[in-house]
Amino acid sequence: MKEPVWIVGVGMTPFGRHIDRGVPDLTAEAVGEALTDAGLEQRDVGAAFFGNTTQGALEGQLMVGGQIALRGMGFQRIPIFNVENACATGATALHLAVSQVRSGAVDIALAVGVEKMNVPDRAKAFSVFDGAYDVSDPAGLTATLIALGGDADASDAGRRSIFMDVYAAMARAHMARFGTTQRQIAVVAAKNHRHALHNDKAYYRTELTVDGILAARALSFPLVVPMCAPITDGAAAAVVCGERGLRRLAVSGRGVRVLACAVGTGVERPLDASDQHVTRLLAGRAYEEAGVGPEDIDVAEVHDATAFSEIQLTEMLGLFEPGAGAEAAGSGVTALGGALPVNPSGGLESKGHPLGATGLGQVYELVRQLRGEAGARQVPGARIAIAENGGGFYAGEEAVAAITILGV
Repeated sequence: MKEPVWIVGVGMTPFGRHIDRGVPDLTAEAVGEALTDAGLEQRDVGAAFFGNTTQGALEGQLMVGGQIALRGMGFQRIPIFNVENACATGATALHLAVSQVRSGAVDIALAVGVEKMNVPDRAKAFSVFDGAYDVSDPAGLTATLIALGGDADASDAGRRSIFMDVYAAMARAHMARFGTTQRQIAVVAAKNHRHALHNDKAYYRTELTVDGILAARALSFPLVVPMCAPITDGAAAAVVCGERGLRRLAVSGRGVRVLACAVGTGVERPLDASDQHVTRLLAGRAYEEAGVGPEDIDVAEVHDATAFSEIQLTEMLGLFEPGAGAEAAGSGVTALGGALPVNPSGGLESKGHPLGATGLGQVYELVRQLRGEAGARQVPGARIAIAENGGGFYAGEEAVAAITILGV
């Protein structure tokens, strides 16, 4: 049996546009809040995992970003590891911190993810997404997207990252197979924008109607702007410890148990074999490790880089049957007050999506939920939570998926 590990402190900056702040400053805010939350000081941390995906491309800081950001705020002597795993970077940093503690190498470890993506050159910011698929085979990407979702007319689509075309192709495939509609996708987006009203760390905090969303600027059918995550700056952090570390903490009663922390890649499969989707396979592994099933989940944060993604991922996690995710959202099941709230933080579409921080931002939300500290967005009685953080694109699905299951 694996050694027990707890998350004992979390911290997060507001997600949004931080024009006058850099990576070290954002890092310091999230890490400082996490340490205070845990009742710890920097000297208590035995190892740190620093997640970032874009600083090299946007600032030229190709190496030692974590050493610069963390040593600059006072972390010395400890090992600092730089982590990059596309949009799953934050959850991957957490996975590595959990593994380090579980191995007995250290008592207490830190995971932090941070991005500064809003730079003066907007085209440069969009270009970072072009490195999250196989750049040696752009024709292969085009062929895969056509095989998934048909050769859609995008002549009226506005400026966007290539991943909006990726998610749009996935959405069109789901629409063709299950009859999912653009309006159902808009219902999910409206729900998440409504959730964000109660989150003072969310980027967009404006309620939108379904009809208003459908009338918004088109990107790549069926997606429109309010269905999609914005380019965002921000940081999030978590402090994890084992039993020895927990005994040192005065706030041990607020620790949240890590029941499972799994990261994986996919398998060769036909594009329509959703039962072999990377998230479906990894979810089975995570549930087995946690000793729970999808029926036990009280609250979820999933990687809704688009509103469609939430529909697909709730199905891949086994929370709903294939093809039933959109109907569940439309009936209110996944809204606050429903049987299984999904993305009570507002999700990536509303809270924001600073790539390397996103997975830890999900964990921040779920830890607050399980402690009963989420205020107006609190899910009553939540005891088991799941986060899914995915990234990149390969062979018709995310190149990497990360699933974390937490419990109290």
